[in-house]
Amino acid sequence: MYYTYMLRCTDKSIYTGITTDVKRRMKEHFSQGVKSAKYTKNHEALKLECVWECEDRGLATKLEYQIKQLEKKDKEELILTQDLKQFLKDKVDCDEYVIMDVEGMIE
Repeated sequence: MYYTYMLRCTDKSIYTGITTDVKRRMKEHFSQGVKSAKYTKNHEALKLECVWECEDRGLATKLEYQIKQLEKKDKEELILTQDLKQFLKDKVDCDEYVIMDVEGMIE
């Protein structure tokens, strides 16, 4: 399984990425260590906002790309509603993605 996630940073910016292991990846982002994304080294990670699960890397990458193309206000609304169809129904097959409960995904 692959996961596409949205992460809030302390400056209120939003980072979007993919991973096969959400807990591990969040530890990397929050530690700002060598395995952290370049973006989260410079924009301290604050909170995991959303996670979608899908079957393969290609689907995860496609969703990541489409989320990154959204305007900031739309990303904020996506975080609130977690409704991919509202913003991406013409860009991705939204039924390929399952929204996950972020509770318990970070330690």
